[in-house]
Amino acid sequence: MHPRLKQLSSVLKGVDGERAKRWGRLLGEELPRGRRLFACGNGGSAAEAQHLTAELTGRFRTERMPLSAICLHADSSSLTAIANDYGYGEVFARQVRAHARPGDILVCLSTSGTSENVVAAAVAAREAGLRTWALAGASPGTLHAACDETLLVPSPDPATVQEVHLSLIHLMCEEVDAVCGAPAMAPPQARLAPEGST
Repeated sequence: MHPRLKQLSSVLKGVDGERAKRWGRLLGEELPRGRRLFACGNGGSAAEAQHLTAELTGRFRTERMPLSAICLHADSSSLTAIANDYGYGEVFARQVRAHARPGDILVCLSTSGTSENVVAAAVAAREAGLRTWALAGASPGTLHAACDETLLVPSPDPATVQEVHLSLIHLMCEEVDAVCGAPAMAPPQARLAPEGST
């Protein structure tokens, strides 16, 4: 096995997968009731945040209702306007204050656990009555104190942390499907395809 894959396999063994599954089950219970999930991160973590929201508004593996999941960096006009007027540290927090309601959920992703704008979002979310979860690296940093719960990836390598974060996101999505999915249903394109088509 390639040394990088060995490293990744070793790190995965030290991750709290049960916590990720519990988060996924809670999302599967709360989001169909009208709660919303918000997600934020920078760089690679922004990509992972958007991956999570895409799986929930679309689908992961099984058919289910679309779930409200909003990635806070995806609205480029709001992001740049807030950054221009209030500074980059406020780009996520101001959107949380605008859109979130008590009982919603914020997932914060940061390999360092110290990203100023992600920490500010967590603080704003707690003040607004949201559940706050962090996906972080080996050192939780200031993000840990700002969130209700933190899931750590025991690696100093940001790339490895991001790879494991994606695995944890998929684990969460599996639990969402288990709670509110409909495994017996075929994907929409299969159900709508004309008879005899390929």
